[in-house]
Amino acid sequence: MKKAFALVSMPWPLFNRPSVQLGVLKGYLRNVWPELEVRTFHPYVRVAERLGFQQYHVLSETSWLAESFFAALLFPQHKKEILSLFNRLTRKKSLAVDFETTLAVLENTLEEYFSALPWSEFLAVGFSVCLNQLCSSLWGARWLKRHFPELPIVFGGSSCADEMGKALLQCFPTIDYVINGEGERPLLGLLKHLVNREPLPSRGLFYRQNGQIQGEGFLELSASEIPSPIYEDYLKEVLSLPGEKRFFPLVPLETSRGCWWFKCRFCNLNLQWRGYRQKPLEKVLKEIRAHAQAGLLDFSFMDNCLPAQGALNLFSALAQDGLDYRFFAELRAVYQRKHYHLMRQGGLHWVQIGIEALSTSLLKRLNKGTTAMDNVAAMRHCEEAGLLLEGNLILEFPLSTREEMEESLVNLDFVFPFRPLTTVSFWLGYGSPVFRDYKSFGLKAIYPHPHYRILFPKEVFKGLVPLAWSYRGDRVFQRRLWRPVREKVLRWQKRYLALSKTKGPLLAYRDGGRFILIRQVLPEDKVLHHRLTGMGRKVYLFLTDIRNFSEIKNKFTGLKEDELKNFLRDMVQKRLIFQENNRYLALAIHRPNWQD
Repeated sequence: MKKAFALVSMPWPLFNRPSVQLGVLKGYLRNVWPELEVRTFHPYVRVAERLGFQQYHVLSETSWLAESFFAALLFPQHKKEILSLFNRLTRKKSLAVDFETTLAVLENTLEEYFSALPWSEFLAVGFSVCLNQLCSSLWGARWLKRHFPELPIVFGGSSCADEMGKALLQCFPTIDYVINGEGERPLLGLLKHLVNREPLPSRGLFYRQNGQIQGEGFLELSASEIPSPIYEDYLKEVLSLPGEKRFFPLVPLETSRGCWWFKCRFCNLNLQWRGYRQKPLEKVLKEIRAHAQAGLLDFSFMDNCLPAQGALNLFSALAQDGLDYRFFAELRAVYQRKHYHLMRQGGLHWVQIGIEALSTSLLKRLNKGTTAMDNVAAMRHCEEAGLLLEGNLILEFPLSTREEMEESLVNLDFVFPFRPLTTVSFWLGYGSPVFRDYKSFGLKAIYPHPHYRILFPKEVFKGLVPLAWSYRGDRVFQRRLWRPVREKVLRWQKRYLALSKTKGPLLAYRDGGRFILIRQVLPEDKVLHHRLTGMGRKVYLFLTDIRNFSEIKNKFTGLKEDELKNFLRDMVQKRLIFQENNRYLALAIHRPNWQD
């Protein structure tokens, strides 16, 4: 009996990082069944090289563009409609992409890639199906069934959870099994069934039996069981590229599974997780240091958000290594100023923080558990610590109000000196709290996104349970309501880029011991200088972390309350301090070396 298993990650993941899904599955299977040979394949690396890395990156950023190519290969009878959708989307984004040329490169590259592999040696092939990988994985499954009809095909990943996975089995006979939820234990059970004829796992697997879809539930790992990923196959594929096209990859890591907050109403990132588990710190450090010894220093934490205290412990330990690490991580806006500096010292370089809104009322509606003040502080502290912040503003969330939009407009003036956010329209994801209880959010009806009707034939579309959904509600009102914020953010992005190149930090201070000098660059390119002495300096520096008025008053008992209020009011009017209710934050970042 064959004892080799293949795992495949099709386009369109980020080309410069291996698939963490494939890596952890290989790591797990090697631990529990070392006799089983597991090989992982990353055809998206070859596709990116053939298309050009920049072109690949542009296409991979938009789900509908990415999915449209493989939909055209799967359903050539729909090619005309797919091309029309593609052209509309590229015009909207001002992209110059030749559909036919790109399609030919994709098909030829993957035909060549698949034809060169020894598929007959494998007992089964598994496809990791996450964002933007549905149509490409279906193409891969069809290719294999045409050439190796007896080869079992397994799908798994975030796009296969719950009813989505059952629907895939119902709609596509090229798929034999679908993993539901975390893949390690169900996959092990399935492979033992294929090799040793053991019973199929009772949970975590969908399959056909007597024409019906069977299976239910999940099989999770404990925190101590979360495996260390193995990326040896990906690294071989990168090394097989022409010398001038090789790159140092960004190594994906896990410190936890699930989300320790797990309350955001718009979020569906936890479709395959049940419960929150945190990997032991010693294990994470061991993985990082092993990669560093192998010559890799760039890492990306794949956690939905790093554990709050765990992140501080992790980066504190890494700072002691004295190595030039560079990490990407997702965080929540729950840290103090000193914490961002600490994490920067430990190698944190890029950070994504779920800002989502600059209105506390809207943040409450989103159930973020943060305030506008928390988000402004996170932006300020990242700017000061030298962290490249990637953050979004969610616009057009159902039932959001004019007051929330106007609050956002006002607060945009205060965050102008910091790295701009990106606006995204609310989209309805399968399994999110809004999806599950849509009527409570003012939605009258929900239905699969209309683009699926273009990508898939009618008979497939009718049975599909997709990842992206649409709805009837207050969409037109919300789109009109939030247009001023979208336009203001665009102006912010352009002005910040232009001014920061020539002026350096847009709001910064230097400390003279008895005074501080503040330099403020306004959007219209006007530069203001402020000098704070004595108690003004002390109060301002005290406010480089969020403080409420009582704290300030108790700290500076020598100041009369009216004097303190007048000072704070003046600083807020000059947009040197941000105020929310009775809480205050100094906005200028410390830059000892700025020059006019």
